[in-house]
This record gives sequence, C-alpha cells and structure tokens, in this order.
Amino acid sequence: RRGAAFAAAGTRPEYAARWLHLLADLAAGRERRDRRGAARARLQQAMLAASHLAKARPRRSLAAGRTAWARSPVRLDLAGGWTDTPPYCLEHGGAVLNVAVELDGRPPIQVFVRSIREPLFRLRSLDLAQAEDVRTFTALAACRHPAASFALTKAALALAGFHPAFRRGPRARTLADQLRAFGGGLEISLQSDVPKGSGLGTSSILAATILAALNRACGLRWRTVDLYRRVLAVEQMLTIGGGWQDQAGALFPGLKLVRTAAGPAQTPSVRPLPGSAFAAGVAAGSILLYYTGITRLAKDILQEIVQDMASGRSSTLRTLGLIRGNALALDRALRVGAAEALHRCVARSWDLNRRLDSGTTSPEIDQILATAGPGLKAAKLLGAGGGGYLLMTAASPAAARRIQTRLEANPPNKQARFTPFSVAQNSLKVTVSQ
Repeated sequence: RRGAAFAAAGTRPEYAARWLHLLADLAAGRERRDRRGAARARLQQAMLAASHLAKARPRRSLAAGRTAWARSPVRLDLAGGWTDTPPYCLEHGGAVLNVAVELDGRPPIQVFVRSIREPLFRLRSLDLAQAEDVRTFTALAACRHPAASFALTKAALALAGFHPAFRRGPRARTLADQLRAFGGGLEISLQSDVPKGSGLGTSSILAATILAALNRACGLRWRTVDLYRRVLAVEQMLTIGGGWQDQAGALFPGLKLVRTAAGPAQTPSVRPLPGSAFAAGVAAGSILLYYTGITRLAKDILQEIVQDMASGRSSTLRTLGLIRGNALALDRALRVGAAEALHRCVARSWDLNRRLDSGTTSPEIDQILATAGPGLKAAKLLGAGGGGYLLMTAASPAAARRIQTRLEANPPNKQARFTPFSVAQNSLKVTVSQ
C-alpha cells in the first residue's frame, strides 16, 4: 500500500505536491520554505503541462490603422469559490456558480491592440497612467515576477508566440528581428474601470481580454476553451496560482454553473441559468452591489488555503466539500425560481468562506453589515474576501432602498459607494475598428 502511494505521488502532481508539503511540515526555517516552494513549483509545472498549450506562430492580421478592441464583463461569485483552485479541483473537481455582469451599463475591462511600425511592444495602462516599451526577450520574460510592471501583458505576449519558449517555428535572434518579420510591433492599451483588489476577478479577466485581443490581432485562431486554458497558464507563469472561475465567469455569459471533473485537465462544463430568482432580483433592485472602499489582494489568503489543501487539513477539506455542495444547491434553487433559497445559499457562502479563513471578514466589513440594518437577508464579500465589493440581497425592493439610504448616509470611507450593475448577456467580445 505504501509503495502504491509513492507511485501515485510520482504520477499525480497534486499527490507529489502533498508529499512535499508534508515533508515541509517536518522541517523548519529555510528547508521548510524550500520544500514548500518546490511543492508549488511542482503543481505549477503540472498545470502548465496539463493545459496542452500548442506553441503559437503569430501572423499580423490587422491592417494599418486598424485596432482590435476587446471588452469584457466581470464576474460575481455566488457560490462554490475555492473549489476551482488546485490542488482541490485536481482531486475532487470544482463546481462554481457565478454571473457575468456589466457595471454602470458597460463592460468594465477593455483592451486595445494596434499595429505600429517600430519593432517593439508599447504597453500602456490608461487607468493607471503607466507606460513601458518592451524591446527584448529578457524584458518579456520578466512576467515571471508578478510585481513587475505589465506582468500580465508580458505573459500573454509570450504565450502568443512572441517568446522562444512558446513560439512554433524557427527562433529569431532577437525580439526586434521577430517583430520586423511580423511586420512591426504592437501598441497594447489597457483600461480597467474596477479597482485592484475588488473581488470581481479583475486580474484573470484582464488576462483573458488581453489574450482575446492578441488572438484577433495575430491570427492565432484560439477558441474560447483555448483562452480559458491560457489564462490558467498565465497565472502559473506569474507564480500566483489561482483557480479557473474568474475567466470562466467572463468567457461564458450570464448566470451559470461551471463544473470540472477531477484530473489535471480542468476542462469546464458550463450549464447556463437563463431565467432565475437572481436575475429577477437584479431587475427589481433587491440585489445590491456595494464597493466597500477596502481592498485586500487574494494572494495572502490564497497561499494560506492552498497550503491547507495541499497538506490535506481535514477541516479545510470538509469545508470545501460543503462549499461545493452549496453551489449545487444554489443551482437547483435558482432553476425553480426559489428566492428564499437564494438568500440562504448566499448567506451560507459567506458563512463557509469565513469558516475557511477567518480573515475573510474584518471589523470594518462587520460594521457595514450592521449599518445596512433590517431588511438585509444575506450578504457576502466577492472573491477571496477581506474587502472589495459586497453583494447584498434584500427582503424586497423597498428594503433595498432603505439599506441604500442608510449606507449612503453613513459611508465607511470616501471611496465606498453603490454600483449599478446588470447581468451581461454577452461574454468577452472582440471587434476591429473600420
């Protein structure tokens, strides 16, 4: 039996990572850090290999003066979050129920790709007022440092075949040589109308939007599932890990249940929910989206919970099983239009997230919920928690208006605000200017 376990660890990356984490628990200091780092690297390498990413050969497909314009909704995670994260989804499969939404009547994530004559990549962030020119393969490979500027864009360009590791065909001597053969460089402009640490899946969705724009500009012919897999690869390249629900939320429209089977190839099965109590609540105004003005990036929470997953911590695995079951229960409830079940399942999502990590909430968030007062049926922070956007369901449209009045009269900070939103009937979309 012990021999079989060691054999499984050699062939299943999630088991190998678990062994390394367990060995790390027996060590201390630098040795513990090194073993945990090796466990993360093993899982990341396996995820990249399992994506079956064919190398790309980009070909210029934008005429002079034309721009590829990609825009995307963001996602609200209602139930099932964390079950999409390796290694849990590799062993048990994931089940997430989320909804693609537009904010203030428009898709909040936009990417513009334009052909330029110079043999370089001109990267611009319109919302952050940042810019960088990339001229070498070495600069492109800086995507492996997640804190580096434009790391997402550089990783996407590498996957699009502009780095030798991902290019099909002969290797160019320099990036400038490759771009001259391509017909010139590219100017890539990013616009995100969502603050960092919002809990709406912004980073992964931005990566998907960049890849979609490059797909059109470079004639790569990637399908939706190819974009989905490449976002997973981008996250592994940036060494931040993470699951698949964010890009699934944007690449597939509306409200839906997204599931994967156990195993290294996390191919999504998507089941739409065309009409439901949730959509009715959004239309009636009894479901509110509130930006708390408090941000917390998911990486710290992510590392803690992935460590528990990989070590096989029993309480974490039990909670994840309940989170998965809650997503399936919400799917069943929404299909029959059960509004009360919607409130129960959203409340349970919040309770289970806090059980998974007490840092999911904070005294500031608790005070916001107390201020909301009577009529609040359920609420949950979106994403990993700790701040960002808060989803609230009210007993009625009138109760929702009273909640809005109370919080607008007593905001927790100057940034806090309600955000109008609507269910997005279109997923990530790309067009070319005329």
